[in-house]
Amino acid sequence: MLERRGATVVHAPAIRIVPLVDDIELRRVTSLLIERPPDVVVVTTGIGFRGWVEAAHGWDVADQLIAALGSTRILARGPKARGAVRQAGLCEEWSPLSESSAEVLGRLADDGVEHLRIAVQLHGAASQWEPSTDICDALTMAGAQVIKVRVYRWEPPDDSRRMDHLIAMIVNAELDAVSFTSAPAVASLLQRAEALGVLDELVAALPGKVAAMCVGPVTAAPLRRLGIRASYPEHYRLGALVRLMTDELPRRGRHFSAGGHLVGVRSGGVTVDGRVRTIPPASMALLRRLMETPGAVVSREELLTRLPVGGDTHAVETAMTRLRSALGTPRVIQTVVKRGYRLSID
Repeated sequence: MLERRGATVVHAPAIRIVPLVDDIELRRVTSLLIERPPDVVVVTTGIGFRGWVEAAHGWDVADQLIAALGSTRILARGPKARGAVRQAGLCEEWSPLSESSAEVLGRLADDGVEHLRIAVQLHGAASQWEPSTDICDALTMAGAQVIKVRVYRWEPPDDSRRMDHLIAMIVNAELDAVSFTSAPAVASLLQRAEALGVLDELVAALPGKVAAMCVGPVTAAPLRRLGIRASYPEHYRLGALVRLMTDELPRRGRHFSAGGHLVGVRSGGVTVDGRVRTIPPASMALLRRLMETPGAVVSREELLTRLPVGGDTHAVETAMTRLRSALGTPRVIQTVVKRGYRLSID
């Protein structure tokens, strides 16, 4: 969807889901609930509930499980969980607009849970950044008998090279935005950044240099715990996230007038008078340095420190020549004899 709107997209899987369809404990709990249905079922994730039903199909007990759950009160934590419940032919009693487990807990507490048997479908595993959605302890303290249904967990991808590349692009501000569609994906990326020793640099890049965009507040929660402000749409859907990005990101671009031309700068390139220009990496590094002090003269020696491949001042002159050529006009950047270069700010 973003590529159709002209964006260059970098994909990097941050997690892989490990299904537990062969798990002995899940099968035992399923048999227990079929034999004696609970009073309440809390469905926390769509993928988890579907995985549970699929596992039951593998054991030839799906019909019995659906019948047992159909005799209970079902609370679904959000639209994906609600959709999975309905896909199975069931109907939820209630679902919070906030997609918050805390709101589900509040609803149950208001109704009273003492002496009730409550099955809670759990998802994933909590981390230091991903707030736990396990409401079991609170329900137990309120007097309920809780049956935990742990359907799946997440792990980092087998090959982390693409995620490592994405982290490097965030740290180096080579992206305009990074988007997340699940809290586990955020947690996995943060864990990997910490393992690489660049967590502080990644946090510093978000959201000032690189916009952090999430599908909803639950997904954004791990970022909030680190003080990172993430944007998310009013309606927590992937399509709404794409619309938010197409609306917000163009406004984040840096614009200035120099040499009689309107220049717009983004991570992936430059526009000059509305026309997209592709800038070589070394030349882009020089332009970014000139933009840090608009109109001020920057010496060749200072610009040399920004070249990704090093070299000497001749390398700066070569990169500057390529920059002017790529911009399509020499007037944006002025040479100051024996001193360096500056943006010709109007």
